[in-house]
Amino acid sequence: MGRSLRMGTEEAPFRLRDHFSWRVFMLRYRLCGIAVAVLGCLYFAAPASAHHGFGVEFDETKCSAMTGTFTRFDWSNPHAYFYLNIKDSDGKVTEWTMESISLSSLRRSGTSRQDFIAAIGKTVTVRACPSKNGQPRASAETLKMPDGRVLRVGNAGNRDDTGGTN
Repeated sequence: MGRSLRMGTEEAPFRLRDHFSWRVFMLRYRLCGIAVAVLGCLYFAAPASAHHGFGVEFDETKCSAMTGTFTRFDWSNPHAYFYLNIKDSDGKVTEWTMESISLSSLRRSGTSRQDFIAAIGKTVTVRACPSKNGQPRASAETLKMPDGRVLRVGNAGNRDDTGGTN
C-alpha cells in the first residue's frame, strides 16, 4: 500500500518532541522579537528626525519688516505658508515664502483662514527672519493686515508654539 517494509526495519511512531527543538524555537522567537523592536524604533524615530530647529534654517540676527503683496497661502500642517511679492530697491519683484506656526497655534493666537483669504491681493507687512541659504524664504513672526491689525503668525526664533520663550 505504498509503503515497503523491509525485514528487520520498522518505522518508529511519530513523536513531536523528536522533531521539535525548543532551543531553535526560542532562538527564532527571540530574533522575531528583536526584529519587531528594531523596526518599531525606526518607525517612531523617522517623524522625529523630520522636525527642524529654527536656528538651523533661519537667521534670527537678520529679522526685519518686509512689505509686499499677499498673493496666496497654503493652509496645511505642519506649518501654514503664505507668499508675498516683494519689490526690491531696483524695482524687481521676488516672491517670498513665509513659514508660520502650526494651524492649531494660529487658531489659538486668534488667526483664522479667513484672515489669510481677506489679505489676498492686498499690501501687508511681515516681521520675519530670512533663511540662511539665501533663498527668498523666511520665518514669519507677525503679519500686519491692511486694516491695521497685527496677527501673531510665527515664532521667528524667540517663542515656541505655545507662546513660551525658547
